[in-house]
Amino acid sequence: MSAALKYTLGRIGLFVAVLAGLWLIDMNVFLKLMLALVFSAALSFFLLRGWRDEMAGEIAEATERRRTEKERLRSALAGEDETTTPTPDPPTQTPDSPR
Repeated sequence: MSAALKYTLGRIGLFVAVLAGLWLIDMNVFLKLMLALVFSAALSFFLLRGWRDEMAGEIAEATERRRTEKERLRSALAGEDETTTPTPDPPTQTPDSPR
């Protein structure tokens, strides 16, 4: 299971657990939802730190892979591929040369 999915499910689970605890208290439903959102965010900051760090690491690795692949493709399109030997540029015409 990916770290992002695990972290997201953990956040949703915390929200549902806090909301279930607040459901027993007699207050407005909108207030219950807002309090559950705030409390679950605060709890997830401490309880889900490991999963959040794991997810951030996976995102950083994926970003670096994409950046490396993007640079490789750009250099290949520019003709600067490491696997091929560079070919000399074709001669350019000067204004004095015959056409």
